[in-house]
Amino acid sequence: MSEIFYPVAEKFISINGEGRKAGELAVFIRFRKCNLHCSYCDTLWANQDNSPAEWLSLEELVNFAGKANIKNITLTGGEPLLQKHLDQLITALMKKNHEIEIETNGSIAIGRLACQAFRPAFTLDYKLPSSGMESAMLTENYQYLDKNLDVVKFVAGNRQDLEKAYQIIQTYNLLHKSTVYFSPVFGKIEPVEIVDFLKEKNLNQVRVQLQLHKFIWNPEQGGV
Repeated sequence: MSEIFYPVAEKFISINGEGRKAGELAVFIRFRKCNLHCSYCDTLWANQDNSPAEWLSLEELVNFAGKANIKNITLTGGEPLLQKHLDQLITALMKKNHEIEIETNGSIAIGRLACQAFRPAFTLDYKLPSSGMESAMLTENYQYLDKNLDVVKFVAGNRQDLEKAYQIIQTYNLLHKSTVYFSPVFGKIEPVEIVDFLKEKNLNQVRVQLQLHKFIWNPEQGGV
C-alpha cells in the first residue's frame, strides 16, 4: 500500500480551549476542508478544497506527536471526519498511547470510528439556528455516544439557540448519553445569560464553557 498523506492546515501545541480536557496540553492537527459554513466560524481560512495546507504523511504526524511528548491529540478542522484514512491515523497514534479527541461539526456519521477497536473521543457539535447550518445535523450519531468519553456541545448566540438546545437535550436524552456543554458565540451573547437559562430550566449536569484560548490570546490569533 502506498504511503498515506493528509492535507494539514496547521499543527501546533497548545491547551485545549474547550471540551472535557479544557486547559490540558494537547497537540493539535487541523485538517483542511469543511462541508459546512457556520455564521460564526473562526477557521474559514482552512475550510475550502484549495485552502493552504501541507501534505503530511501518517508517519510524519505520528512522529510530530511523539516528539512533542504530549499525551492528548486533538484532531480538528475544517472538518476532520472528511479526511480519508482517518481511522488509520487514529489507530497509529493510539498505539503510541496517545489519547485522541475529534472535534466534529455533527453532520457526518461517527459510527464506524466509534465502533473500532481504537476508539477516539468525540466532541460533537449540534449547530443551533443562528449558525445557519442546523439542517445538516445528523442526530443518528447520538446512538454511538459514550458517557465516559464524549461531549455534545451547543454553541449559542441568542435565546432562540438556547431554547433549541434545551429541546434537543430533552428529545435525545443527551444528559444520560454524554457530557453536555453550552458555549457562547464569542461576542454575541453574555455568558451570564446562559447561566440564567440553566437556572430557569433546572439543567443539572449541563456545563457552561468559555473558549479559553480566546481569553488567553487575541481572539483572532491562529496556532493556539
